[in-house]
Amino acid sequence: MRAITHHEFGDPAAVLSVEDVETPTPGEGEVRIRTLLSPIHNHDLWTIRGTYGYKPALPARAGTEAVGVVEEVGSGVESLKVGQRVATGGTLGVWAEQFIARAAGLVPVADGLPDDAAAQLVSMPFSAISLLEFLDLKPGDWIVQNAANGAVGRMVAQIGAARGINVVGLVRRASGVQELEDQGISRIVAVDSEGWQQRVADLTGGADIVAGVDSVGGRSSGDVLSLLAEGATLVAFGAMDSPTMELASGDVIFKQATVKGFWGSKVSASMDAATRTELFGELSRHLSSGVLTLPVASIHGFDDVAAAVTASGEAGRVGKVLLRP
Repeated sequence: MRAITHHEFGDPAAVLSVEDVETPTPGEGEVRIRTLLSPIHNHDLWTIRGTYGYKPALPARAGTEAVGVVEEVGSGVESLKVGQRVATGGTLGVWAEQFIARAAGLVPVADGLPDDAAAQLVSMPFSAISLLEFLDLKPGDWIVQNAANGAVGRMVAQIGAARGINVVGLVRRASGVQELEDQGISRIVAVDSEGWQQRVADLTGGADIVAGVDSVGGRSSGDVLSLLAEGATLVAFGAMDSPTMELASGDVIFKQATVKGFWGSKVSASMDAATRTELFGELSRHLSSGVLTLPVASIHGFDDVAAAVTASGEAGRVGKVLLRP
């Protein structure tokens, strides 16, 4: 079979290649899955560059989320059957024609869910809904997030609205406001405009903003913190612009702010099974009703992986870039 592999860390467009490898055999508690579609995430690219929180041994296969069809089950697996469609969001090496995954970590996919949506079901949507759980938000609460036009930002806004949570989104450019409004996402403020802080205050009507989500880093971290109320929580979700958060000490001190990190894989691993099942059920309902949308920017074959990872980094992209074997 063929798999996308890298023998060194570096620019994904330069170090990734498609290689012929042996078809794997599942062990106890494992299944072999034939890949249908797989999205390209920022954390996939950071892993390939060697800058993520997890650094695989080289040579390494890439990709972590996919939808596929069970081709073979290992011993002890009773919950899945050959021919069943499943999704995974935490299995390294899914950018391959086939891959091995732990049966216990797979999510059965409903018949009516298209492959392109199922391919994105776990990592980003589950991170978004887990983030809202992590913040212990209640209906009527106000939060603010930057990178509002990113995949997770869109989902936080959509799921938050369905839960009665008021979400204010920050984007870097004015064109991002209309882009999100076209998707039905409101309360968006462009930080490249004069008086954007007052625009946020006008949107909230002076209500306390109890939490902020920073996915950018650098000065943007401080911008989010500056909007928060006393006793609020700032969550570091990502570092799209800078690995360093620039926070005014006065804001931290006088707001009595709490700064927390959020790593989706760790939060998911520590979550009890009942909560996971409940949250996936909520996601499925939102997808079926159209409350939650998972747009696709483009789909590329494995041989076009360099162009695919380049497209994934393009500014203004709407939707995920997907890989197909």
